[in-house]
Amino acid sequence: MASVNKVILVGNCGRDPEIRYLPSGSAVANVSVATTSRRKDKTSGESVEETQWHRVTFFDRLAEIVGEYVKKGRPIYVEGRLVYRKYTDKDGVEKYSTEIVGDRMQLLGSGRDAGGGDAEFGSSSGPPPRRESGAGGGGGAPGKGSGGAKKQTEDFDDDIPF
Repeated sequence: MASVNKVILVGNCGRDPEIRYLPSGSAVANVSVATTSRRKDKTSGESVEETQWHRVTFFDRLAEIVGEYVKKGRPIYVEGRLVYRKYTDKDGVEKYSTEIVGDRMQLLGSGRDAGGGDAEFGSSSGPPPRRESGAGGGGGAPGKGSGGAKKQTEDFDDDIPF
């Protein structure tokens, strides 16, 4: 049977990321993300706000990007997976921790620190998601077919700088 271990968070960074490097040279970034939910208290009828804190760890190039662009208070979108760890502290007491290993991150908000709007970063090596144009299918000029992919590529400008 198939299984899924996926977490999606949209929240605010609680502190600047902690960046460190493993002996292999790989970067590791740790950040705390706060998510807030509101509910109505059944007894008093007042609105109650609850904040949950999540530990998120990023690796390699994504960790370096997080260290450069993510700052305390910045809203971010994170995709990753849950990881549960059991360890023994220095006093010999067994402890448990839950963290999210992030594999995709998107900066949200006004971008006052990054100089722009939203910016997306991920560790996937696949092509970027395809964005559909507003032309839609079937609505072309009279006397012409749907055009196909060849017609769509002919409409683009060749002034691409790379």
